[in-house]
Amino acid sequence: MAVNANTLQTVASTTIKEDLQDVLNMISPTQFPLMNMAKTRTVTNTLFETPEIELATAVSNNQVVEGEASPGNDAALLPKRIQSTTEIADKVVEVSDSSNNVVGAGRAESMAEQIVLHTKSLKRDMETSLCGNKAANLGTASAARVTPGMPAWLKDNTSRGTGGANPTLSSSTHGYPNAAATDATTGNMRAISESLLKSVISSCWNAGAEPTTVVVGSANKQAISAFSGSAQLYKDADQGVIQQGMSVYASDFGDLSIVPSRHIRSRDAYVVDPEYITIGYLQTLKQRDLARTGHAERKLMSVEFGLYVMSEANGIIADLS
Repeated sequence: MAVNANTLQTVASTTIKEDLQDVLNMISPTQFPLMNMAKTRTVTNTLFETPEIELATAVSNNQVVEGEASPGNDAALLPKRIQSTTEIADKVVEVSDSSNNVVGAGRAESMAEQIVLHTKSLKRDMETSLCGNKAANLGTASAARVTPGMPAWLKDNTSRGTGGANPTLSSSTHGYPNAAATDATTGNMRAISESLLKSVISSCWNAGAEPTTVVVGSANKQAISAFSGSAQLYKDADQGVIQQGMSVYASDFGDLSIVPSRHIRSRDAYVVDPEYITIGYLQTLKQRDLARTGHAERKLMSVEFGLYVMSEANGIIADLS
């Protein structure tokens, strides 16, 4: 096609203003299921303890003769002191004075926006740490403390592939998770099934727990939705959209919400009662000014937290393919 001589075209122009949207698009997920459902408390030491106590085993032969003169003493019921430790996580931002004052799209170059973005990243790190299969590390002068992750707490109501092993405590009557769970090899992983889920829910209930939530990754969320006879298929009359999926699983022992998580290991599914999951904060998330370095300012965002989970009240289906 011909173009008349001396027609000014955009390709020859040198003064066209760029079109850059003044909004930052971000797809990075910022949902934190475990942090959102857990209880929180303030702790006053890097090593914090929670007492756990159990009633005596119920018996059927507790009959006493009328007028018994010397009834025997029952054994005292004493709590176990379960320990956890805190870990410190941080983000440090340094922005030059020039960068802080230029006009950029979405103000991404500004210190204020960098603080917002890095605070979200720090919370993602926290959630991922809480879901990690890692034992407690009390730390040294040169080694960071590590709080035990969720899989390292769950040793009672468990279903594992062949070769998988439960985590352990540092003592039978007290202590902290000193060894993480042992993962089964890839060849011994298995698909999630309704029978596996029922087994762990039943185990929790038999121990006295009343779990309310199942936390899973995306693949296992879809697999649970496809359980035979359990998936919900319905039509939203207002929007004319057919939706299929399971948000609530009706078990023999109560309804459990099915909560997807982007931070849980894909091989794990937690069966939990949030009443018995606690995040202890020695230092809540704070922002501090660091010493300036010439023509730049520095900010520190930090948090110190630790996880406690009552194993008997929660469960795990592990080694899922």
